[in-house]
Amino acid sequence: MAIIKVNGLTKHYGPVTALNGISFEVNKGEIIGLLGPNGAGKTTTMKILTGYLQPSDGSAEVAGHDVVEEPLAVQSALGYLPENAPLYLDMMVQEYLGMMADLRHIPDAQRKHLLSEAIYSTGLERHLTKPIGELSKGYRQRVCLAQAILHQPQVLILDEPTNGLDPTQILEIRGLIKRLAESATIILSTHILSEVEATCGRAIIIMEGQIRADAKLAELTSTADAVVAINREAVEVEGALAKIEGVMKVEKAPDGNGYVRYRVTGAKDLDLCPRIYDLARQSNWRLSELRHESKTLESVFRDLAQKGGVA
Repeated sequence: MAIIKVNGLTKHYGPVTALNGISFEVNKGEIIGLLGPNGAGKTTTMKILTGYLQPSDGSAEVAGHDVVEEPLAVQSALGYLPENAPLYLDMMVQEYLGMMADLRHIPDAQRKHLLSEAIYSTGLERHLTKPIGELSKGYRQRVCLAQAILHQPQVLILDEPTNGLDPTQILEIRGLIKRLAESATIILSTHILSEVEATCGRAIIIMEGQIRADAKLAELTSTADAVVAINREAVEVEGALAKIEGVMKVEKAPDGNGYVRYRVTGAKDLDLCPRIYDLARQSNWRLSELRHESKTLESVFRDLAQKGGVA
């Protein structure tokens, strides 16, 4: 069931088109990575979904509420962590979260419970009486996350949640995001592709205001290529591999330990490994390696940027 629906969303800033008719849906319980270079339209998309900006055209719904017609209902259903979240540095952590509970109109009967849940979920219990200005950047980020999840929203929109954190803090925030996904749908925008690979199940890549790719990570990074290492004594290997049905290209890769490695490119959705194995057995080749070749998310991102096409 889709909890976020975006249809033909367009946003113009004067003569500049930030979004050009993008459409996508997010189902309940998904963790989506929203990717794109600077100026691609990621932040504009998130600001429209939160009701902060109005689209020039198209529509968007969050939890069944239209972002233009029912912005307050949308904002009640989601939590938002902007890239540079505003914090009052002279306030103590507990004062700030109490103020956010007031702004959220959390009823007195639920206030203590929800504050405790947010505080313990983000590991802030030992820092409640500290001024926010005295906290490290990692703990300030925890405070921002705590305010975003305070009312236990159905949807969380996180813009660069690990920006500027050290490796230990990144791992802690990554674990927190995964725990939050047990009860909320999450859209995560980041420039750190490894964060998406470690946290998200699906990626939406936006470039120049358009969606260039929208798929599960396994689908984005899979290829129809295979890598095989064959004993150096084998003859006419390239020609034999090239004759396999569906093979489009065969090229040598770096050698290793008496074996010659080949990268075999096949037609889309073709599983070459069983065919290569059958050929090797018939030809009495010795294999030290036979595997599917996969791409990194970084290479997918780079290819899309270079081709300018839609995946």
